[in-house]
Amino acid sequence: MKYQKFKEQLNNGGFDKVIKELYGSSEQIISHQKKRYLEAAEKFNEYFPGHDEIQIYSAPGRTEIGGNHTDHQHGCVLAAAVNLDIIAVVAFHNEGVIRLKSVGYSQNYVDLSDLSVHNKEKGSSSALIRGIASRFHEMGVRISGFDVYTTSDVLSGSGLSSSAAFEILIGTIIDSHFNQGKAGAVEIAKIGQYAENVYFGKKSGLMDQMVSSVGGLVSIDFHDTENPEIKSFPYDFEASGYCLCVTDTKGSHANLTDDYVAVRSEMESIAAQFGKAFLRDVNENEFYSAIPELRKKCSDRAVMRAAHFFSENKRAVLETNALSDGNMDYFLELLRQSGESSANLLQNLYSCSQPAQQEIPLGIMLSRKILGKNGAVRVHGGGFAGTIQAFVPAEKVNDYSQEMNRIFGDGSCYILRIRPAGGIEITKG
Repeated sequence: MKYQKFKEQLNNGGFDKVIKELYGSSEQIISHQKKRYLEAAEKFNEYFPGHDEIQIYSAPGRTEIGGNHTDHQHGCVLAAAVNLDIIAVVAFHNEGVIRLKSVGYSQNYVDLSDLSVHNKEKGSSSALIRGIASRFHEMGVRISGFDVYTTSDVLSGSGLSSSAAFEILIGTIIDSHFNQGKAGAVEIAKIGQYAENVYFGKKSGLMDQMVSSVGGLVSIDFHDTENPEIKSFPYDFEASGYCLCVTDTKGSHANLTDDYVAVRSEMESIAAQFGKAFLRDVNENEFYSAIPELRKKCSDRAVMRAAHFFSENKRAVLETNALSDGNMDYFLELLRQSGESSANLLQNLYSCSQPAQQEIPLGIMLSRKILGKNGAVRVHGGGFAGTIQAFVPAEKVNDYSQEMNRIFGDGSCYILRIRPAGGIEITKG
């Protein structure tokens, strides 16, 4: 699309329909997003002048709703794409490089003639770009190059998976323009995970990428990770009288790698006692019968974390069924049970290495004080530091967000809505 044509259509309401679908229908939201997209296009012109044709892409953040630490054990999850996203302004060329500028970061430069793993760039955006490009190259896709400017309201460290949104954004750009969309949402998610695991150097599960790529409210069964069972379905929490809120408690993620690794390794140490790689393949009844022997070979915490998996894996399915049946009360009860299991069995509300830093338990305590018997609150995502999730009655949402912002700082509480679409091209006709 011509740069000037995009600006004219944006200002004249040509993109209002897709904006309403992705972000909401209020005039304030539409005005804000128009300004955001316009500023992104103008910034692209500043950093990458001389391009007449541009295309616009978007990929959402995600919120985990059910299945805390179940995906890496090939379990079930319930999650949703949200109305916070990364947007990209892109111009394609034949220079054999990808240049990317993100707000607040130095420019990334990836030479497409060298798609090998670069150890020195692990942990960087360049590693993710190179890894995604490499996977498409292996699939026989020829990438000639492009320049891209991105801006994001999925803040890094917010617990809404900005890294997965970035991976899906890059994968969507490449698949849409160079591969005629043949890979599709599920394969793009797998490509993103591959780049994160192999090139970026982080052993993540597949949930974050899958939800960002597929979009909507999504139930996923990872028993067969090559062919996960995905069920996307609509549910309007606001119509049920509740708002979905995620609060960043501002705890530091520094030095928590060992805590995250321990959850997975301890669960898998239990699975290994049954000759299995993952807990999903272990019989729950056999697990409980074997606890006396398991305690001799594994830690008590490993046993309890395995117990969390078995109950949480079933809860994720029950939560999906509750929402499918429109039973919000039962869903909230299951969410409360999930929160208790994460606290008492999984034990991921704070780090044992930093016992005085308890931002997540503090946030949960204050949330329960405000909510009383209404709504529900739980740790969100990986835990140990970061975010909490609450379903708040609509009549209390202003009080709740004000209190969370008072305690943890302005802008800490996100009032979210489910986004029906995953990674998409905005300018596609």
